[in-house]
Amino acid sequence: MASRQTILIIEDEKNIGNYIETIVISNQYKALRAKNGMEGLSLCTSHHPDLILLDLGLPDVDGMDVLKRIRSFSHVPVIIISARTQEREKVEALDQGADDYITKPFGSEELLARIRTAMRHSVQLSNLMTQEQKYSKAGLEIDFDKRLVTLEGKEIHLTQIEYKLVSLLAKNAGKVLTYDFILKEIWGPFADTDNQILRVNMANIRRKLEKNPAEPFYIFTEIGVGYRMKE
Repeated sequence: MASRQTILIIEDEKNIGNYIETIVISNQYKALRAKNGMEGLSLCTSHHPDLILLDLGLPDVDGMDVLKRIRSFSHVPVIIISARTQEREKVEALDQGADDYITKPFGSEELLARIRTAMRHSVQLSNLMTQEQKYSKAGLEIDFDKRLVTLEGKEIHLTQIEYKLVSLLAKNAGKVLTYDFILKEIWGPFADTDNQILRVNMANIRRKLEKNPAEPFYIFTEIGVGYRMKE
């Protein structure tokens, strides 16, 4: 079974946050909560949500600045949720890379419709950026649309980070991706990470995918440089 999509809610008002979280969870999404901008950025880089619901009036960092930082390293769909109703602020948010803008108060059906639309557009963009929707090689298949990994027909359970790593390598099969490039793409420029966390995750991936992790068949290590997926 493919994993449920994750929605990160960056909202400091407790009641509104609870309201949004209830809507999200009751409609089969996973929910992450952040009460301020810096916590939201941290969760974005560590959990890689499928969509972000972002309030502009945050207590520590203005939501517009949070949006700019997210857009510096990620194409994740972002829907602004704000009490600010001036047209110029909506235009600025959209110009800075927001996918949509919804003003408070709002109903559950409107929110869900906006979420579905943003995620659908994200999938379409991802497919356009990838020549094929699937990676298939010697029994290993990765369905990017369904976020599903199978090996010889059997589903392989990967954590969210592991899936992001595998899909990044698969979409660039045959190319050597440097350690720094992978760290930036997966954890973002604001994450406090180093090569060790990458090596640990890669070792876990190989235990799940390779018959002999010491002699990998699918993912190769370019010593001192990075990793390469079998083309």
